[in-house]
Amino acid sequence: MKGKIFVVLITGILIGLGAAYFILPSVKTAEENIKKNPKLLYSCGMHPEVISEEPGNCPICGMKLTPIKITEQAMDKKGESQQAIDRKILYWRAPMDPTEIYDKPGKSKMGMDLIPVYEGDEAGGAGSITIDGSIQQNMNLRIADVKRRDLSSVIRAYGKVKYAEDKKYSVNTKINGWIENLYIDTTGERVRKGQPLLEIYAPELVATQEELVIALENQKKSESSPFEEMKRNAQKMVDLVRNRLELWDISRSEIDKIEKTGQMQRTTLLRSRVSGIVLHKAVNVGDKVGPGMDLFHIVDLSKVWVEASVYESELPLVEVGQKVELELDHVTGEKIAGKVDFIYPFLDQKSHANNVRIVFNNPDLKLKPEMNATVWIYGSTHESALTVPAEAIIHSGTRKVVFVAKEEGKFEPREVKIGTESNEGFVEIISGLFEGEKVVTSGQFLLDSESRTREAIAKMRAAQAQEMDKGEPEKFSQDQHEHAIDLDKSTIETPSEAERHKHETTAEAHTQESQVQSSEEKISVQLYACPMHPEFITSDPDTSCPECGMRLVKIEELEEKIDLEKVEFYTCPMHPDFLTTDKEARCPDCGMKLEKKKD
Repeated sequence: MKGKIFVVLITGILIGLGAAYFILPSVKTAEENIKKNPKLLYSCGMHPEVISEEPGNCPICGMKLTPIKITEQAMDKKGESQQAIDRKILYWRAPMDPTEIYDKPGKSKMGMDLIPVYEGDEAGGAGSITIDGSIQQNMNLRIADVKRRDLSSVIRAYGKVKYAEDKKYSVNTKINGWIENLYIDTTGERVRKGQPLLEIYAPELVATQEELVIALENQKKSESSPFEEMKRNAQKMVDLVRNRLELWDISRSEIDKIEKTGQMQRTTLLRSRVSGIVLHKAVNVGDKVGPGMDLFHIVDLSKVWVEASVYESELPLVEVGQKVELELDHVTGEKIAGKVDFIYPFLDQKSHANNVRIVFNNPDLKLKPEMNATVWIYGSTHESALTVPAEAIIHSGTRKVVFVAKEEGKFEPREVKIGTESNEGFVEIISGLFEGEKVVTSGQFLLDSESRTREAIAKMRAAQAQEMDKGEPEKFSQDQHEHAIDLDKSTIETPSEAERHKHETTAEAHTQESQVQSSEEKISVQLYACPMHPEFITSDPDTSCPECGMRLVKIEELEEKIDLEKVEFYTCPMHPDFLTTDKEARCPDCGMKLEKKKD
């Protein structure tokens, strides 16, 4: 009996070992097949940030999506917790502001504890990329150091030459008469101080001269009189007539000539009181003139003004007395020195910029009124400012991004805050970089495209992992196209015609469903409008009115002025929550061109 039991046991063990021999390789092969046949996705060749689980057309350019595969490396999530423990801390940043970074732990400007950023988690972890050395050469990547240097704030502005208002004069007369002679009869003539301008015949002036002659004769007769009061009265009459002639701008020399010769002048001569250019001539020979009538306008161009337009953001850098250099549009290489004389206390109505008045000496009359010119206003010097070349900055909507070069061909996108930009091509870095780091100055736009792709697919991978953790089937909508990972583009596959037709039909149905949802959400988004121009409406509260620059208010405050049913909105295909009536605007999140919102 015991022998039979022993035989049965031995037989069972042998059968189990044989089954394991055949089953375990099959399980291993199944796991390998799963890894070798990852999930099929579709992407646009022109816009790699567009990723879809189903075939269709690119929502940006309309091109047909091509199939791609997620590699084993992208799908494998195991071991990340242990790697995070062993990773190196690169720097510390503020919880509320990713551009506020420090090389040591501590408190942020808001008093919050700084959080560490580990190697591999830079810029959210998904944006960092690695580029092979040979590919870097093909991309023509150039690197520059983040250095400290003395940085002078230089504002470049456009201006127009104007007359100096304190150098403009009017020539007029204080008596009634007629023009008999014009010595200056052409606009633009240059005149000297004391030069004769015109002669005026004035009957009232002739009568006054006669009174002066008679008063002088009476004065001589009174000299032999024994009465002192008669002498004083005669002298008083002479003085009264003489003062009257002086008030009519008759020169003292002409009055003395009348007193000596006793001969009266039929006309009076008006002379220029300043040297300058005749800006305007208002009379001709034979014209009747009267008191207060402008006969000539003369301007002294030895000093001129230039009114330059400065943006509001640059206005705090401008002060009275700062050095300014001017260059004329038609004369290159020659600069004229001047200084800031006055900052107007109001904005220009057309440009919404602040005008600054600059004074220039103009002895050789090179600067002519109404000339266009470029001016450089030199502000104070920022000593030992942290700087990078201006070409290293990628202006992405409201964000400013640079690519930091790491070891072993790694590149990290880093958001920064910038300050003053110098005329030498350097930009001050307020926060986001450390001294001694290296930034990319050429080819960074290619890096930015690759970084956005990987960052987008990393977000999709996180969403997919979350769905798998919940035990729910994987499903991704059209809005999840902005997600990314490492792609094995050598394993591209083309689906059959039947599958393509099926997937295109499904994609079209999803698109129609998305459009219906967008139409329903048209009014549910908080909108803002301009009180002065209610036709401008947007969902972005940080935008100002493009017509008047006024701050926007909630659309509920303008209900009586706006009928939303008649308004045409434009939206971003990738960010449908953004709405605006300005069809020329761009999406503030991705910079994409807008499309008309379908009702």
